[in-house]
Amino acid sequence: MAELLPLGTQIAGDSPPDVFVGRHGYPHVSAGPLVPAKGDLSFNSADWARMDVGDIVSLRSSMVRSGTSIDVKDARNPGTILGKAQEIAMSSAPVGTEVTFLKPPRGQVRFDGYLMPSGPTGSVKKLDITTNPSIPRKVDAVVDDSDMKATLAVGELYDSGVDVDGISRLLSLGLLGKKRKMVPTRWSITATDDTTGKSLIPHVLDMPSVNEYILFSGERLGNHFEILLMPGVYSYELVEIWLPRSIWSGEETWIGADREGPGGKKGYSNLSGGYYAARLALLEHLTFIRRQASALLVREISEKYWAPLGVWVVREAARAALANSPQKFESREEALAEMRTRIRTPICEWRAQSELVGGSRQTTLASFF
Repeated sequence: MAELLPLGTQIAGDSPPDVFVGRHGYPHVSAGPLVPAKGDLSFNSADWARMDVGDIVSLRSSMVRSGTSIDVKDARNPGTILGKAQEIAMSSAPVGTEVTFLKPPRGQVRFDGYLMPSGPTGSVKKLDITTNPSIPRKVDAVVDDSDMKATLAVGELYDSGVDVDGISRLLSLGLLGKKRKMVPTRWSITATDDTTGKSLIPHVLDMPSVNEYILFSGERLGNHFEILLMPGVYSYELVEIWLPRSIWSGEETWIGADREGPGGKKGYSNLSGGYYAARLALLEHLTFIRRQASALLVREISEKYWAPLGVWVVREAARAALANSPQKFESREEALAEMRTRIRTPICEWRAQSELVGGSRQTTLASFF
């Protein structure tokens, strides 16, 4: 990992754009933009996903996290610093930013299972924007509409082409909804994945089912996906396999699973944010092909994924797998046999966690036609 030169009390650079809202001390939280101490880090999630884990950690360690203590309800009437941070959050392109700190930023690279890594942290004394933020018209209109519910705002922004990273920033800085308040970044990420996914489900349920077994495969950053689409009404199941020496598993393999039917998910997933990130990638693909399916996603995480980079990795790895050319089979067992050739964990170990393919399937009305 590249070491940073000692930092002074002033840093100027292009925020990717990137902002951070902490959760400690809620409802009084630390919030502010992230600014690179060196270089240009204006990459989107798809760009980051094509890099190596070490390269991402090295580059992100130069991101200085600025912050000042703010009450989450101040989003409705922001002061100078929060107001400028909100402008950065609204931008679709890097924003020239100059931050003056009370003291030189200090600290090591920070890791989190939800957030991208970041480097030193400093308390903001003054924040200036040195270039004009590039704010899409739709973003400007939705942010200006204080009578629109947050869930509807998220759906409209997503439908207009605003990416989930951008929507998450807006939600986090308290720019969406009627009763506006800031949302800690780690919460806003999953809320965005969940809300955008839910907005797609009704459309998918109106589409015809796939009529064969379609298998996708792909990998990003040590996260391997096998995605099997099967005939039937929409349902989604994610099986996660953490191999030994991957970041959370230690020396043992850990396997977990969670699922939902056409009625959606009840309660919060035991697989945390990755469940919603992978589901969004699936629903995007089903919407694109105009089909519904009973979908099994198997995510196997290897020792190549040695540092937590955030739930965006799950979304991008699943998207990458679904962008590859699929294989097609006449039966479920043929598809599962093919999956066995690429999943390192014996099928008897992970299949037992699945309700979709764990045993004999319930006869459906469609099977008689």
